[in-house]
Amino acid sequence: MKFSTRGEYGLRAMFDLAQRYGEGPISLKSVAERQDISEYYLEQLIAALRKAGLVKSVRGAQGGYTLARDPSEIKVGDIIRVLEGPIAPMDCVKEEGECCSRAESCVARTIWEKVRDSVSGVLDSITLEDMVIEANKLQQSNSYIYYI
Repeated sequence: MKFSTRGEYGLRAMFDLAQRYGEGPISLKSVAERQDISEYYLEQLIAALRKAGLVKSVRGAQGGYTLARDPSEIKVGDIIRVLEGPIAPMDCVKEEGECCSRAESCVARTIWEKVRDSVSGVLDSITLEDMVIEANKLQQSNSYIYYI
């Protein structure tokens, strides 16, 4: 299973908004520059995230985008599902997936269910707030200067 740039860039953009949560609307141009993402592509991703209720837009000269909820309430899995679709390695194990005629006796299907549940479990256990906390820890550990 491999996620596309939609999921990768969308998560980076949402992380960027989470880092600036509470500072007011953030322009897409600034997010695109910081995250090295095409502004045009980012507009498409943000439109999907806005439609899903994960971001809000503010019009005007000082407008931009903000998270629709606190970073602690938005899970990575929420973002990935909006941008990538269901988290399932095979169609037969999607939440609303269609099963083949062998579904009841298919041993492989149980494996795909376990893969789906494991990936979902990881993505749903991490919030944007967790990512911000982890980024702050990484920044602090990389900021030490050693003198000899």
